[in-house]
Amino acid sequence: MTQLLNIKSSQPVKPVELTARAVDKIGELVSAEADASDLALRMAVRPGGCSGFSYEMFFDTQRDADDIVLEFDDDVNVVVDPQSVEMLKGSTLDYKDGLMEGGFSIDNPNVTRSCGCGNSFS
Repeated sequence: MTQLLNIKSSQPVKPVELTARAVDKIGELVSAEADASDLALRMAVRPGGCSGFSYEMFFDTQRDADDIVLEFDDDVNVVVDPQSVEMLKGSTLDYKDGLMEGGFSIDNPNVTRSCGCGNSFS
């Protein structure tokens, strides 16, 4: 069964936190889709890259039985698989809209080293 964590409640475990800018941008991207009723941002950690692991983020309507669904501001959902939760615990997803740094970024306290390109970590 899909686990649902409501971030507005006093749940003790927050696998991933989103900044207000990230919530706003995800909401904007989802609302631009024609059928956004079940659309959620899926965050995952996958083997690969020059340092061992890389992040994967995409919009998804699929939910596996053991997925964790995080709700932010009643209209933004983030889905994380159980294996990725362990590697994302304590992470913060942010969104920056600037000339030098634009897009989503993840601040992950579990990272021990990252590659020069910034796309993979261990």
